[in-house]
Amino acid sequence: MLMIKLLTIIGARPQIIKAAALSKAVAAQDGVEEVLLHTGQHYDENMSEVFFRELGIPAPKYNLGVGSGPHGEQTARMIEGIEQVLMKDHFDGVVLYGDTNSTLAGAVAASKLQVPVFHIEAGLRSFNRSMPEEINRIVADHLGSLLFAPTQTAVRNLENEGLEARTVLSGDVMYDNALRFAPIAENKSNVLQRQGLHPKEFVLATIHRPVNTDNPQRLEAIFNALLTIAEETKVVVPLHPRTKNALDAKYGQLKGRLILLPPASFFDIIALEKNARVVVTDSGGVQKEAFFYGTPSIILRKETEWVEIVNHGAGILADADENRIQDAWNKLKNHPVDFPALFGDGHAAEAILGKIVDFIK
Repeated sequence: MLMIKLLTIIGARPQIIKAAALSKAVAAQDGVEEVLLHTGQHYDENMSEVFFRELGIPAPKYNLGVGSGPHGEQTARMIEGIEQVLMKDHFDGVVLYGDTNSTLAGAVAASKLQVPVFHIEAGLRSFNRSMPEEINRIVADHLGSLLFAPTQTAVRNLENEGLEARTVLSGDVMYDNALRFAPIAENKSNVLQRQGLHPKEFVLATIHRPVNTDNPQRLEAIFNALLTIAEETKVVVPLHPRTKNALDAKYGQLKGRLILLPPASFFDIIALEKNARVVVTDSGGVQKEAFFYGTPSIILRKETEWVEIVNHGAGILADADENRIQDAWNKLKNHPVDFPALFGDGHAAEAILGKIVDFIK
């Protein structure tokens, strides 16, 4: 039997979560071996290692330990480390997720060595090239051998860039995970009880993008809006380390008025997303997970890659504008929202693995 060996490259928390779906499919498939390489892009215990344990993903064989740093320095160290692994060991393909510097580094290193690149969550576009993620995803798509698009919108974006021959409409591996892990989270998470929360009687807010955390005016506007919302319902904010550092002295002023938590575990964040009345976020992944669980979102950005959510009225773009955030809250808090099946049938990982195997054979 032909043995296919894949190198999966991960480096940030969302990629670790996404990898769980494909790892499960690989475990059920004879003749396929998956080796994990962790770039170390996120190295905080609460932001990375805890997710391996909770998702049942085996420890990575390779860990580059790159850590944080300027984009060029971080990406260069990743390319160097990935290249060394690919030259030392034989792989039939490299699996990449999303749009981080780890994704970019994997695409560059593998393509230079003529190793096939399989990009999962391909075709997303914000059409804002000031976002590092936009540059990363465009490069990964144009270097990819197979591009797994989660939605029809992503397919159209790739077609418009002349990449239709490599494009596969796969559905979304995160929807696979939502179906798989939501029942487990109900049994394993007690975050609602710990924080005295009741379903649909609180707002969940997550802020982590540099465009918000590194701009004092934007960050202040966001938290002013959250404080206004908190006058009528509880607001839970699991704080990304970058956000907590940016708040600095204001952290003490917010404590007691908002429920400020350390970064949430995987099952806790599912429980919070599923039970929140509304989610306020600048995260693409969180707005999408909220949609999976039937929770509307207020998006703290000028644009979103997940335009389907906005088009269906399940998300509102509010940027970091205090009045627009408040208006979105007033619209969504009592407004019934439709959540159609936009992200596949929950079996994206199996379909993706089948296409990869066919391509290699």
